Amino acid sequence: MSSTDAVSVPSSGATSSPVSFISGADSSIRRRLFLSRVFSGLCRFVTYATLAVLVVLLTAIIWSSLGRLSPDFLYNTNSSNPTKAGMLAGLWGSFWLILFTAILSIPVGVGSAVYLEEIAKDNFFVRVIKTNLANLAGVPSIVYGILGYTVFRSAAAVLKVWFDGHHAFNIMGLFRIRLNKLPIYEDNVLVGALTLTLVVLPTVIAAAQEALRSVPSSIRIASLALGATRWQTIWRQVIPAALPGISTGVILSTSRAIGEAAPLIMLGALTITSMVPGNIDSPIELITKPSQVLQAPLDQFTAMPIEIYDWSKRPDPQDRFTAVAASGIIVLMAVLLSINAVAMVVRHYASRRLKW
Repeated sequence: MSSTDAVSVPSSGATSSPVSFISGADSSIRRRLFLSRVFSGLCRFVTYATLAVLVVLLTAIIWSSLGRLSPDFLYNTNSSNPTKAGMLAGLWGSFWLILFTAILSIPVGVGSAVYLEEIAKDNFFVRVIKTNLANLAGVPSIVYGILGYTVFRSAAAVLKVWFDGHHAFNIMGLFRIRLNKLPIYEDNVLVGALTLTLVVLPTVIAAAQEALRSVPSSIRIASLALGATRWQTIWRQVIPAALPGISTGVILSTSRAIGEAAPLIMLGALTITSMVPGNIDSPIELITKPSQVLQAPLDQFTAMPIEIYDWSKRPDPQDRFTAVAASGIIVLMAVLLSINAVAMVVRHYASRRLKW
């Protein structure tokens, strides 16, 4: 009898039909289990190999930064002297960039996700928008840099010319702003923030959509059945339930914007500069110098990735700028890990409030 012949075994009982077994099933099962173990071992090897590469890279960066990383590295601005170069301008430039990026991207991104998932009808036009948003999330950031240079930087240049021709203007007859004391640069913080908003906006919308989809439909049905309007249901039931996922997506998208360098290079962000936006170099001055706070969005800027890129490509026979670049990488990673930790804490405490 061959290995694929069927063997009939009569079962107990008068009316039962015979049960057939395939004698070749054992080898097929053993082969499947072997392939499963091979695939599991391959995945484990890839994971551990990736972690090993990450550990090697982190060890090399930390080792390279030992000769330069110190507290004064955070308090000094950039310099052509590697012993005096610091990251103060990059830290404050990234702070203003991310602040305005969040202010611009969160309302637009979450509002767009709410409209697409809760209000808009499922028609061809809405499906086209959703498909394009998913595709935009994978567009290289340098493309957004070109768009920002073409649109936002050109608009800032036009505003600069207009402001230079006017000395002051009134706001609703209450405030009078003197434009000669409010200089505008073409490559200012707002131009960079608008460009980074384009970079992170598809990701924010996608994360908010996924969070809204995770809310059970029974919550919406129960709210509407109790007499609530659609807006009351969205505002008081759906959005609070989706808040953990929305917050996590927004914070992680913001952390991505911190590490972007290509769009800012296209916009002409400064590399070697000792200028801090608004001349604000400490958190206390955010309160004590309100006029400088108004100036900061219109100032030129640099960012942490820009300074790291500049240090890494400088020729130095003694590799002193290599230590400076490694120190900048550690500072940038510390900022990113802090933001990711905030995302985890926000998600944890927001999830505890959910009762379903």
